[in-house]
Amino acid sequence: MHAGLHAVTAPAWDAAWSHALTELELDVAEAEALLRADHAGPVELRSQQWVPPTGLGPLPAPLVERAQALLDRQLDVARRTAAAALLSRRHLVAVDAMRERPPAVPVYLDTQG
Repeated sequence: MHAGLHAVTAPAWDAAWSHALTELELDVAEAEALLRADHAGPVELRSQQWVPPTGLGPLPAPLVERAQALLDRQLDVARRTAAAALLSRRHLVAVDAMRERPPAVPVYLDTQG
């Protein structure tokens, strides 16, 4: 009976994990597109925020390679995002340093009124 139960639930288990990985892959692809777009203009964002699934159990062995590749992409996006943020802060400092300061404006005090 145990083997029969496993045979019935295994496809659903794999499908649930596959769906969860697909959702994460879409989010990583969106982050990668944002990094590629740089200053190219607006990027269409997914309207749905990822919510961690519950009750999936351990990762099925056939999906381990896919999950590892996804993790590698996530780590790369995190590294590139941090580098882009640092570069953006450096650019902001440089722009602020080049900004012309307005000339001192004379201030008059009305002593007659």
